[in-house]
Amino acid sequence: MAIEKFNLLEAFYMTIITVATVGFQEVHPLSDAGRLFTSFLIITSFGTFAYAITSLSQYVLNGEFQLYFKNYRVNTVIQKLENHIIICGYGRNGKQAAQVLKNKKQKFVVIEKSKELFSSLSQTNIDLFVEGDSTQDEVLLKAGIEKARALITTLPIDADNLFIVLSARALNPKLTIISRASDDNSDRKLKTAGADNVIMPDKIGGAHMASLVLQPDVIEFVDFITGQGGDHIKLEEITFDSLPSQFKNKSIKELEIRNKSGANIIGFRTETGEYIVNPSPDTIMIPNAKLFVLGTSEQISKLKDLFS
Repeated sequence: MAIEKFNLLEAFYMTIITVATVGFQEVHPLSDAGRLFTSFLIITSFGTFAYAITSLSQYVLNGEFQLYFKNYRVNTVIQKLENHIIICGYGRNGKQAAQVLKNKKQKFVVIEKSKELFSSLSQTNIDLFVEGDSTQDEVLLKAGIEKARALITTLPIDADNLFIVLSARALNPKLTIISRASDDNSDRKLKTAGADNVIMPDKIGGAHMASLVLQPDVIEFVDFITGQGGDHIKLEEITFDSLPSQFKNKSIKELEIRNKSGANIIGFRTETGEYIVNPSPDTIMIPNAKLFVLGTSEQISKLKDLFS
C-alpha cells in the first residue's frame, strides 16, 4: 500500500500469494521498489517457516511434546483420584515410601519441586506426580488433597513439614498425616499442628542398629513380617467398620479366622487405643476396635473374601 499505492484488498491478496509462493499473476505491474520489497518478503517468509519447522522438530525430538501430553494425562488421572496417598518430597525417605506403596499396589501421588529429582521421577515407574512446592496450597490441591486419605511429608526441613501439616489439616480435616522430623523438639510441634504420627529416621535408624546387635534374629524376623519379606507374608489390620454386619460385636472365637482362612490373630487394639498382644478368644470386636492378622498372601486373600 505504501510503495505501490495498492488498496487494502489488493495489498492483502498480493501478500498472501507471495508468502504462500503459489505464483498467481500480480494485481498490477511492480516497480523496482515493489520488486525489492517482494523479494525481502519472500526471504523473510522462508526464514520464518524454516525456524518454525526447526523449533517444532526440536520440541518433538527432545521429548517435550511427549512430556506435555504425559503431564496432561497425569493431571487428568489425579483429578479423578479418591482415597489416595500423597507423598511430599522424593528424597531418600520419599523414595522408600513410594516403593512400599507401589509394592502394596496403593494409589499415590508424589509432589517434588526439585527439577533434577522431578526429571528422574518422571522416568521411573512412578505413575502419578506433581511438580511444585508442597508448602503451597494450590500444589496440594492439584495433587487431590481434598479427596486423599493420607499424606506423608518427608522434607528435610522441619519448618517445611510443619507448614505442610498445617495446610493439609486445614484443607482436609479427615486426612491421616505422617510427618518426618529431624530435631527432637519438632515432633511435639508437628503433632500439635495436626500430624497423626511423627517419624524421626535418624533416631529410629540408631535404635534399629542397636537392636540388631542385641537381638539380631528377632529384629530380622520383625522386619520380615512387616514388609521386608516381599508379597509372600502380609500383616493386615481388620477394623470394626470393615466387618460385615453378621461379624460385628462377635468374639474372636466366633469369627473363626484361623479355621476359615489359616491366618493368625496376633494383636488387638481396643476402642481406647490400648494394644493387646495375642488377645483372648473371648475378646469382642466392638466399635473403634481393630484386629491385627498375620498370614501368607493366600491366607489374607481368603480372609478378605470371608469379610467382603
